[in-house]
Amino acid sequence: MRIGLLGTGPWARMAHAPALSGHRELDFAGVWGRRPEAAKELAERYGVPAYDDVDALFADVDAVAVALPPQVQAALAARAARAGCHLLLDKPLAPTVEEGRAVVEAVRESGVASVVFFTTRFQPGPAAWIAEQAAVPGWFTARAEWLGAVFTSESPFATPWRREKGALWDVGPHALSVLLPVLGDVRHVTAAAYGPGDTAHVVLDHAGGASSTLTLSLTAPPAAAGAAGELRGEAGVAALPDGSDGAVPALKRAADALLGAARTGRPHACDAAFGLRVTEILAAVQEQLDQ
Repeated sequence: MRIGLLGTGPWARMAHAPALSGHRELDFAGVWGRRPEAAKELAERYGVPAYDDVDALFADVDAVAVALPPQVQAALAARAARAGCHLLLDKPLAPTVEEGRAVVEAVRESGVASVVFFTTRFQPGPAAWIAEQAAVPGWFTARAEWLGAVFTSESPFATPWRREKGALWDVGPHALSVLLPVLGDVRHVTAAAYGPGDTAHVVLDHAGGASSTLTLSLTAPPAAAGAAGELRGEAGVAALPDGSDGAVPALKRAADALLGAARTGRPHACDAAFGLRVTEILAAVQEQLDQ
């Protein structure tokens, strides 16, 4: 499968480009970016062409991987799907429900495959744990804490969209990607409030009968940063294991998932439709926070 990369920022350089170039079943075929000089530099590093015209890249590849802010990703993803390209997308799928729906509609109408890269879902230990816990009945409550130090340390990810949207939209998708397959869909956002900085505290009511709490932040002290998850129910207590093998191997597994979905025609669990559902929940939380 020939695949192009959209984006030239830190995530594209640190994760996407190495993963695409190092994947045995992908032909890394080119780079497009909003800054042509950055696209040229990244493309030269991997010996692939840089594209000034994104539609020309779509015409030359079978799939695209997107490493762009959500407000840029959504429009280009729909455009790529309509051009017949399979999609390896980043989270969140889109900054609004309407834009997310446009991506899903383009995917459905074009018949292309899609995978949204929720990092934890492509880490072997956490992925196996999620599958195991989803088969266990009687969960009563759960908690998920995703605490980053993006704005309290020298981080390359202190980007404008993260400053605007905050932890809810950056790390909230990770927490939801773990909880939803275990506890079921969210029936209702029962509470949401801001804490220090961009910290958000959220309480969710799930279709399976359990409730969950989320604590999300990009302004945690560096010594307090980290992610944790815990389930409590009739089976006892289960803690989310660490996923420590890095973003590049996880992205390669996401690419494997895209290849499988494209070959079989069967949607992956983390497809654009799931990404849309996560966006809908985030938007409902944001509405409460704004009030």
